[in-house]
Amino acid sequence: MFQGSIVAMVTPMNRDGLVDEEALARLVEFHVENGTDAIVAVGTTGESATLDPDEHCHVIGRVVELAAGRLPVIGGTGANSTREAIHLTAMAKDAGVDACLLVTPYYNKPTQHGLYLHFEAIAKAVDIAQILYNVPGRTACDMLPDVVEKLSRIDNIVGIKEASGQVERFAEIVSRCGADFDVLSGEDHLALESIIAGGRGVISVTANVAPAAMHEMCSLALDGDIEGARRVDSRLRDLHAAMFLESNPIPAKWALQDMGLIEEGIRLPLTPLSEIYHARVRAAREAAERVEA
Repeated sequence: MFQGSIVAMVTPMNRDGLVDEEALARLVEFHVENGTDAIVAVGTTGESATLDPDEHCHVIGRVVELAAGRLPVIGGTGANSTREAIHLTAMAKDAGVDACLLVTPYYNKPTQHGLYLHFEAIAKAVDIAQILYNVPGRTACDMLPDVVEKLSRIDNIVGIKEASGQVERFAEIVSRCGADFDVLSGEDHLALESIIAGGRGVISVTANVAPAAMHEMCSLALDGDIEGARRVDSRLRDLHAAMFLESNPIPAKWALQDMGLIEEGIRLPLTPLSEIYHARVRAAREAAERVEA
């Protein structure tokens, strides 16, 4: 259902921190023109933690309108409150998204059984395609493969963004859940290896800055041209690392500002990229864009 290079898109803001509507439209067009396979609106990279509920739903709805059916839109609707996640998921469905991305509950550290009941409740409450999101490095909560396998049996839970950093874990989920369950990498530097292990693609931070290259790498890998995919991925390696020199989405937002696509706008407690990293991020972006003769 979902595959390829799926961008975890930043939410552009003005210097005063308000959502920049004009830049939002520019970014959607940028991704349509550069072959991005789908957009995640208001995920972690979209600063979901600091958008209030009305802004959250507005941005998701606006991205749906701007995409106008040209590529799928996935709304980030996870929360550490099951009730809140149901509310956000229902609002995203009403806005017309193709699916919702639901992160594991953060901070409150549920048990594995609690995780199952949380996602089961959301799936039962809102009839829309849902993608699980496991990112223990951010949430202090690791959803194990046996729970993912049980959840994959629920009809409208269609995939997972797996970001545990373990390719072996990724391969186990692919094996357990079968071909109809979309297993997507949540880590750019492991995206190619994840596709080789049987995955469908990546929900990508790097694609904010180098969408054409990320699309090309994923397409080649999915078509079985692993050598070609490795050549493209080698150009992206430094950019993958540069996107996390400071907390995501700080480097991605600076790179997009440097490209003239957005203004310098980010919400506290995040801050603009430290000047010491500017040259490194710019050089990594330029290397990623370099096309072989």
